[in-house]
Amino acid sequence: MDIKEIQALIKFVSTAGVDEVEINQKDFKLLIKKNPAQITTAQYTPVAVQAAPVAAAPVAAAIPAAPAAAAEPKADNLITIKSPMVGTFYRTPNPESPSFVNVGDDVKPGKVVCIIEAMKLFNEIESEISGKIVKVLVENATPVEYDQPLFLVEPA
Repeated sequence: MDIKEIQALIKFVSTAGVDEVEINQKDFKLLIKKNPAQITTAQYTPVAVQAAPVAAAPVAAAIPAAPAAAAEPKADNLITIKSPMVGTFYRTPNPESPSFVNVGDDVKPGKVVCIIEAMKLFNEIESEISGKIVKVLVENATPVEYDQPLFLVEPA
């Protein structure tokens, strides 16, 4: 089972009416539970190692994105960079470093715009478009859902 399949299961548990999903296969065990506080956790334990769970990632319920302000330039032309996974959004590689991108910065395909921590893995999210960052839609160190808008970009 790859990370995309695990992410799909986490999304399913967070949106469906189920409270728990458990998968046991010959080389791993996956348990996803939703507790009363609407937080989904995932635990992955390799059977061959028989160790404590190697990952536990809290995933909060969907966070509504802030509505676009009416004064934004060419709001109908803006392109959204969305989260490819569930996790925690970080604008900087570490607390002492500057943000990957700020409002007004130019981005090109392949430029890292943020990091999303998912299951204790830090995933660099790269821009797939060229343009200028118009708005950052998510606060630093907050949970994000799959396909949640992160940035608005005015195409170049």
